[in-house]
Amino acid sequence: MVNHRTIGERAPALSAEDLAALRENLHEQLRFRREQIEQLTSAAPGDGPGGRRAAAQAEVGAQLAASARMVLADVEAALRRMDEGRYGSCRLCRRPIARELLAIVPQARHCARCRQVREAGR
Repeated sequence: MVNHRTIGERAPALSAEDLAALRENLHEQLRFRREQIEQLTSAAPGDGPGGRRAAAQAEVGAQLAASARMVLADVEAALRRMDEGRYGSCRLCRRPIARELLAIVPQARHCARCRQVREAGR
């Protein structure tokens, strides 16, 4: 996806209303991920003859829980950045992260351009 802003152009600052909506979105994600982790870690594989199937389900559950923990950590970090007044700035180039990107991924740490560069380097 191409970012239509030129490299030196600044994204508009986030309004107080934008920040409030994004904070609420982050808190919703926080609740969802905590509940998801609780469900995934409390679900015990069924006992019985399906040993391989139960082991596979347990492995999938463990991977899902690990993924949910990573997203939870990102959400918590975004809320800390918001509290510290650093929310919405790219960690690499320090430019503002586009409002449209934050609406989709409110825990984003990088602008679209830096994210593309990081992903291309993988």
